[in-house]
Amino acid sequence: MPAASADPEQARTVEAGAASKLGEVLRARAVGSVLLVTGDECFALSGAEAALRPQLEDVRVARFHEFALNPRIEDAVRGVERLREAGAELIVAVGGGSALDMAKLIAALSTQRHAAADVVTGRTPMQADAVPVVAIPTTAGTGSESTHFAVVYIDGTKYSLAHDSMRPAVALVDPVLTHSMGAALTAATGLDALAQAMESLWSVHAVEASRELAWRGMEMALSNLHEAVHTPTPSVRAAMSEAANLAGRAIDITKTTAPHALSYTMSVRFGVPHGHAVALTLGAVLEYNWHGTSDGARAVLERIIGALGASSAAGARGEIEGLIARLGLANRLGALGIQRESDRALLASTVNAQRLKNNPRPLTSESIAAIFESIA
Repeated sequence: MPAASADPEQARTVEAGAASKLGEVLRARAVGSVLLVTGDECFALSGAEAALRPQLEDVRVARFHEFALNPRIEDAVRGVERLREAGAELIVAVGGGSALDMAKLIAALSTQRHAAADVVTGRTPMQADAVPVVAIPTTAGTGSESTHFAVVYIDGTKYSLAHDSMRPAVALVDPVLTHSMGAALTAATGLDALAQAMESLWSVHAVEASRELAWRGMEMALSNLHEAVHTPTPSVRAAMSEAANLAGRAIDITKTTAPHALSYTMSVRFGVPHGHAVALTLGAVLEYNWHGTSDGARAVLERIIGALGASSAAGARGEIEGLIARLGLANRLGALGIQRESDRALLASTVNAQRLKNNPRPLTSESIAAIFESIA
């Protein structure tokens, strides 16, 4: 599917109390039955359960929350069965990126005639639009509430299913639901938002509309992330929720690039939280891109370097790695238990080709190995 050239239309509310608009949305759509796809503990801990319970009183609700943190095809198939059993007309997705992605997968796969694995792997294209989704994030990072794709794993291999109808029809971004996030989760999800904004800026699919969104998202993340982790206030939480939504809307147009492509095995095999895994190679990829891109791409990289408070690509890399450390996270693989040469070789041999192609400078197997060695 070709990249979009503009910020797509979506009913979107980004403000404190946005979750309270769910009932209004359901009434406007005359919905009688919904599938509620949520994270497990976060549904209650975030305050989402208390906020949404009165909004759901007038509809029949079936809940689905039995799925892995990194969405698997077998979980999505069970979710499709739950949706069909409930006769749900709409999905309400509440949680972090995994919950929102799972909801979008169920929405898409439930309308297909062919096997889910065939659709996900591209052997059979999507042949019908997805069930509508209302997305309510409880973290500030993935921007999944505004993207038309979702990650899913089949036998440990990562795939991305994409279709315009998978973009949630409604996004209710309520920063109050992020207030319960601890420091480590705030750091990891915030780094994901920052990385998505930066990657969107240098993506080969970047256009004026995506760059406008990405610049705003990057600047808001850089200005608020440290405080959100260490001394959070409602206004800082709100800023990070907006930054994440802006970054999500930017990658909805451009998709992500090399840092995301290099991150997935770190999360699935070694348990590194997604945003943290992406950020580990962000600085190294920025420096790598600087040494082999066109003048147009360099102008974008120069502006990113300046926004980071640096005067060189190497300096910008240092700023990113320093930020990771200041947020209380490790910025080297060894500190995360990825210590053996064979571990790094595994990371280098299991990158995601789809996302790698979006990078402005092609990466070889040798350059990928060198990036991982540089953060060992």
